Amino acid sequence: MRHTWRWFGPVDKVTVQDAAQAGAEGIVSALHHIATGDVWPVDEITRRHEAIKAGGLYWDVVESVPVSEDIKTQTGDWKTHIANWQETLRRLSASGIRTVCYNFMPVLDWTRTDLRWETKHGAKAMRFDLTDFAAFDIHILKRPDATRDYPGWLLEDAAKRFTEMPDTKIVALSRNIGAGLPGSADGYTLPELIEKLRSYHGVNRERLQQNLIDFLSEVTPVAEDVGINICAHGDDPPWPLLGLPRILSTEADYAHMLSQVDSRANGVTLCTGSLGARADNDLPFIASRFADRIHFVHLRNVTRDTDTVPCSFFEDEHLEGGTDMVAVIAALITEEARRRAEGREDHTIPMRPDHGQEILDDVTRGAQPGYPAIGRLKGLAELRGIERTLSHSHFGLANGNG
Repeated sequence: MRHTWRWFGPVDKVTVQDAAQAGAEGIVSALHHIATGDVWPVDEITRRHEAIKAGGLYWDVVESVPVSEDIKTQTGDWKTHIANWQETLRRLSASGIRTVCYNFMPVLDWTRTDLRWETKHGAKAMRFDLTDFAAFDIHILKRPDATRDYPGWLLEDAAKRFTEMPDTKIVALSRNIGAGLPGSADGYTLPELIEKLRSYHGVNRERLQQNLIDFLSEVTPVAEDVGINICAHGDDPPWPLLGLPRILSTEADYAHMLSQVDSRANGVTLCTGSLGARADNDLPFIASRFADRIHFVHLRNVTRDTDTVPCSFFEDEHLEGGTDMVAVIAALITEEARRRAEGREDHTIPMRPDHGQEILDDVTRGAQPGYPAIGRLKGLAELRGIERTLSHSHFGLANGNG
């Protein structure tokens, strides 16, 4: 695999040079300052390439070109936004980009309730607490009919949690959920969030699935023409939030998407952390089943409080948690060997250590939530060790040691 590292541009306190020192071979980045739905200007694309080259690496993967809410609901300027997405693909391809990640999560992007939850050894990790989220939804956001979406025991726990919640926690929780986490396309105040939720009136799971297929039917031919692989990131967490459907949460969801637009250019961002929050997602099997359509990989592990869906979880160390990371990497290495034998140009799959716990000097250095320098360095080193072992000429998979 090609080892990459997410960089948020000049605002990122972790530099491209830091990434190179950590062992990264390429950079994953995006133009987060460009409004969702707009075409990415050529000069801005060039400027980002140059900034990354100045640090000693190259821009390998775009994560992400945001998909607007208009496209997801097929309202407003959705047709113009699709045309702009297509033009952005053309411009990125002309600059040398071959992999573009995106997601189709409605309103909220990846969601956590606590950005610096303390682990047993004192590191800081990101956490999704189901009770906190329900308390936010029902008692802080006060979404109409929110109580219908939760079982009785959780309604009671959320009410108790809210009554004990200090004002500082209410503010932090509202910010963490509504304002958006790093890489999110948009952030909202509570009134804005309620208004955005209203815009999905009548958009059920089936309609959102069809809107995704309609989107892909328009952009995939362009991706094919310009030599780009587009790859859908899964829902994070992988279940409905705030009464909105989510449609890339399971193996079956991905199978539906890939079968409906059956092109190699239409592929998967395999995120073991997002899909791994569901106990019923078998990540090694998913990696094997969709191997030929996996264009980008996020390797991350989570530990679930329970195996129910939904559940609370925290982002564990990369080799801990519920996902067998060795088995996942073995499946990916096997696929890379198959692609090389087939003569595919995209035989090397870009991978990044997805998130990391704040450890050692990360705690005082400051970084984008989930993206500390040392925590990711540790994760990347561990993942590279697994890959090197499995690829060993004598002891590895090629000699029947799998």
